[in-house]
Amino acid sequence: MKPEIKSQPTPSELEILHILWTRGASTVREIHDVLSEAKEVGYTSALKLLQIMTAKGLVTRTEDQRAHVYSATQPAETTKQQFATDVLQRVFRGSASQLMQHVLSGKRGSQEEIDEIRRLLDEHERTLK
Repeated sequence: MKPEIKSQPTPSELEILHILWTRGASTVREIHDVLSEAKEVGYTSALKLLQIMTAKGLVTRTEDQRAHVYSATQPAETTKQQFATDVLQRVFRGSASQLMQHVLSGKRGSQEEIDEIRRLLDEHERTLK
């Protein structure tokens, strides 16, 4: 049974989740080292964020080793799906077409992205029949 996610991750928490999704289970030191490549982050700040994320159910901590090892509780796709659903409901009141209109008007998609969107729409339409 998966732990219940109590709230959506903040931008800083998402940075840590991306590290865990990419690297897999990691210690605070490893996470801190990756975070520090992009900006100055204190070790204790990274630790505090991980403690908050544990309380929120975003990560789990194993204490098998001397250093605590953290893992994301959900795969990246599940978290992205939850974010997309939340934005769709709260911002666009469930209108997928309004969401897509705003996404496409705000950023010029590459031909590959447009082809992928078209493929996904076709696939989704087939599953509705």
